Amino acid sequence: MTLQSAASDLSLLEAAAREAGALARELSASKLEVFLKGPLGPVTNVDYAVDALLAERLLNARPDYGWLSEETPDDPDRRIGKARTFMLDPIDGTGALVGKSPQWTISIGIVEGERAFAGAVYNPMTDEMFLGADGVPATLNGRRARASLRDNLEGARMIGQPKRFAPSKWPTPWPKLEIIERQSIAYRMALVAAGMGDAALLFGYKNEWDIAAGAAIVEAAGGRVTDLWGEPLVFNQLDPRAPGVAASGAALHPLIIERTKSFPDPRKAEGR
Repeated sequence: MTLQSAASDLSLLEAAAREAGALARELSASKLEVFLKGPLGPVTNVDYAVDALLAERLLNARPDYGWLSEETPDDPDRRIGKARTFMLDPIDGTGALVGKSPQWTISIGIVEGERAFAGAVYNPMTDEMFLGADGVPATLNGRRARASLRDNLEGARMIGQPKRFAPSKWPTPWPKLEIIERQSIAYRMALVAAGMGDAALLFGYKNEWDIAAGAAIVEAAGGRVTDLWGEPLVFNQLDPRAPGVAASGAALHPLIIERTKSFPDPRKAEGR
């Protein structure tokens, strides 16, 4: 297998994301077919159509790459041990799509070994294209994107849910924060990469298909992405989930981890 350059892979992701975005916009303009996946929430005909399109475009171009998508039943044999693996959520923020909110994205990442390598996060409704890869600086709509340089928490722009930062939930209350709510996990991380938020915290297990693209873009923008205890994210696991994520500008990251490291690690409760 001959690995493509990061720039070549990123070009493929951008083209696929734009084509998928055009399809998603077209289909979302009509009445949606909505199905329930139990605790995983809603899924629509748009999710399935975008998943099929991306599988065709990406795997035809890179047949040796592995595959992990929210809307494709996981087959570990298709990805474990692969040099590179596509990890994607065809529609990240399906609830927003159903609710006619523009806060949904198409999130396509590539993992190399066990680390995030490249990513494209595209919001078709706002026409925001976030890109970044190992050795390729992050961009937003073609312009260089840089993570925040903020080095203090007071007044920081935190992308997340206000209830997560309630004083009663923490041993030491957080300083005053500006909370920015966005439904799509990938969108939250992409906004951090573009400096439009200082940090994004994700609590509880998060699926690798939700975070792979965002992690690559944040790091390409000079930010840092770890779990809530400051450890590197490890991708392409048999159980493809991460136990919480902290994404932020590099200077702010240790201050965040100093607080989040007190958060219960779900792996310990499971004896892992």
